[in-house]
Amino acid sequence: MASNQLVKDPFNVIITGVGGQGNVMASRILSNMLVQKGYFVTIGETFGASQRGGSVMSHIRISSHSTWSPQVPKGRAHIVVTLEPIEAIRVLANYGNEEVKVLTNTRPIYPAGVIAGESAYPAIEEIEATLKKLSHGVWLIDATEEAVKLGNPILGNIIMIGALSALGDLPVNRDDFNAVIRRTLPGDKVADNLKAFDMGAALLKN
Repeated sequence: MASNQLVKDPFNVIITGVGGQGNVMASRILSNMLVQKGYFVTIGETFGASQRGGSVMSHIRISSHSTWSPQVPKGRAHIVVTLEPIEAIRVLANYGNEEVKVLTNTRPIYPAGVIAGESAYPAIEEIEATLKKLSHGVWLIDATEEAVKLGNPILGNIIMIGALSALGDLPVNRDDFNAVIRRTLPGDKVADNLKAFDMGAALLKN
């Protein structure tokens, strides 16, 4: 269970994926969960060629007493959440350190070079081994597959937020998510999003 105190202040979270995976929405939801609990939250976003499946990265800096610059300093991420596994390695190359924790969706999105047969995409086992060398701890979740079971692959982003909450490093829980999602989405979307959040939390605990 997450406490009401930050492990570090500021606490630096990076959420990344490729265009169309919904990581910007996930970042906004997480940030709103924290703001409603009284934390100062700053978001900085960088976009690659997101319309063509390029990287999209959100920097979230959380503090109990002040605002910080929107960019996480190099080598200073505390948690990295990725909706595409190879993106985790790219982020850790710049922002990783011996204490960082990594939570990643295992479903790959192949870049054009892989699709064209010009390059190879590494096996998930190889990615996991690399991530373990670059971080303090790694959790892999097939969020996309679980989201498909709920009838909507885009819910993978909410599954990852549920898993992040269960990690216990941030002072957020299901009640916080419920409050934010009811303000953010139409009423008919709430139930599925709550199911996705609960699924993510359960997957991390398994």
